[in-house]
Amino acid sequence: MAEVINMPRLSDTMEEGTVAKWLKQVGEKVEEGDILAEIETDKATMEFESFNEGTLLHIGIAEGEGAPVDTLLAIIGEEGEDISDLIGGSAAPVAEEAAVVTETPAVEAEASNLTEIPEGVEVISMPRLSDTMEEGTVAAWLKKVGDVVEEGDILAEIETDKATMEFESFYSGTLLHIGIQEGEGAPVDSLLAIIGPEGTDVNAVLSASSGGAVAVPAENKEAAVEAPKSDVTSQASNTVVSDGSRIFASPLAKRIASDKGINLADIKGSGDNGRIVKRDVESFQPNIASSTSVPESKTETASAPVTAMAPINLPVGEEGSEEVKNSQMRKVIAKRLSESKFAAPHYYLTIEVDMDNAKASRAQINGLPDIKVSFNDMVLKACAMALKKHPQVNTTWNNDTTRYNHHVHIGVAVAVDDGLVVPVLKFTDQMNLTTIGGAVRDMAGRARNKKLTPAEMEGSTFTVSNLGMFGILEFTSIINQPNSAILSVGAIVEKPVVKNGEIVVGNTMKVTLACDHRTVDGATGAQFLQTLRAYLENPVTMLA
Repeated sequence: MAEVINMPRLSDTMEEGTVAKWLKQVGEKVEEGDILAEIETDKATMEFESFNEGTLLHIGIAEGEGAPVDTLLAIIGEEGEDISDLIGGSAAPVAEEAAVVTETPAVEAEASNLTEIPEGVEVISMPRLSDTMEEGTVAAWLKKVGDVVEEGDILAEIETDKATMEFESFYSGTLLHIGIQEGEGAPVDSLLAIIGPEGTDVNAVLSASSGGAVAVPAENKEAAVEAPKSDVTSQASNTVVSDGSRIFASPLAKRIASDKGINLADIKGSGDNGRIVKRDVESFQPNIASSTSVPESKTETASAPVTAMAPINLPVGEEGSEEVKNSQMRKVIAKRLSESKFAAPHYYLTIEVDMDNAKASRAQINGLPDIKVSFNDMVLKACAMALKKHPQVNTTWNNDTTRYNHHVHIGVAVAVDDGLVVPVLKFTDQMNLTTIGGAVRDMAGRARNKKLTPAEMEGSTFTVSNLGMFGILEFTSIINQPNSAILSVGAIVEKPVVKNGEIVVGNTMKVTLACDHRTVDGATGAQFLQTLRAYLENPVTMLA
């Protein structure tokens, strides 16, 4: 008896899956444990294995297409078995229509062109390259229409909400069509490109991939095929030098060079295959000879006679501005923080902490061999311990319910070139100071180099943002949802304080707790800060 296989739920947050690649085709034998397909979820691309044996009789979701969880994915049964009832009647009209038009081969061929993608042709969709990615921007195409593509070749650089990543081809063939031009953005699963045998009718593929709803007129086919070529050529013209050679540079390097007014043709790349990267632009020294005319003009101006009644020369110039396209990361930051600020009723609590004992304790700890602890590490440890004592702060608002998190995962806000990322220290309350310090340095370094994985930026229950190293004394932050609170940490300052009725020199630090009033009341937030202060002013209690 045939077995119906539905789109599986491969992660706790998965609502829809995309079939990245079928490893079995209709008519092939399937054994229990064979990999049927590679399915892209909201977190990763995973192999999906068969739990049944038989022949693959039907594929319900084509490669590159997405569908909600529990949608018909495939049917496995005995060869020749009637599965029209299992398909839900969707196959019956097709079969009936085929029977009617058997005597008209021309019409049948045209119908198949509108409903089936030709053999050997692969439709590539905009991939989901991070867990929060909803839209991607093509930063650069490294292949153009008509180029031969091998499996593993880098097709394009795609800018997500977290990083700019290279997207490689899983197929070999000729690049027949580009669906998203350089600098343009599109939602996940939008048509990105088509790869197949040279000479394939692209319009038929486009019609088939869109379900055959719109057929492209025959007289427009040539124009439709040629249009992407001209688009790509015009987009690539900005990266071609006078001798006709292409300049390969990362999007970040292009942006920095544009900001500094540097011609990429003057820079020698140190990346793979001579690719220009960020460090090449930052270390580039322009030719000094080109500026020799400036001192001469200054000398001539200085030597000109100045009369007592010389007219006042007002500056003359042209007003200028430029529109810089927002990166995917910047757009997602704006969206997430706007949602948090407008959805969660924020309020703020500020305290000043005596850091004299913390400074003395840190000096003693760092005096030990091979140990390096920062004040931020001490703040993170103190927060983790305070959260265990005040579980109301370690919560998430879910409208009808409030989720109390029994684990403590603290997010650490890290500034990067394009915005802000928040790597997460899992089970922070179980770490000692040296473990916290090493983990923060490692993750912050990889965050700046865009080497963090999506899993390392998920699951925080509380967040700490520290601007003290920039000399900021006090500030407020927007809650990083779904957290209920975020702590803003200022700089440690030396100033007069009153101790035992006398004015002495002390070291203090201001911290501000932003709370979501739906889950954390004022008294609860104040008690949390009291506990936090006790740990920071007496660091030995964190080691007990």
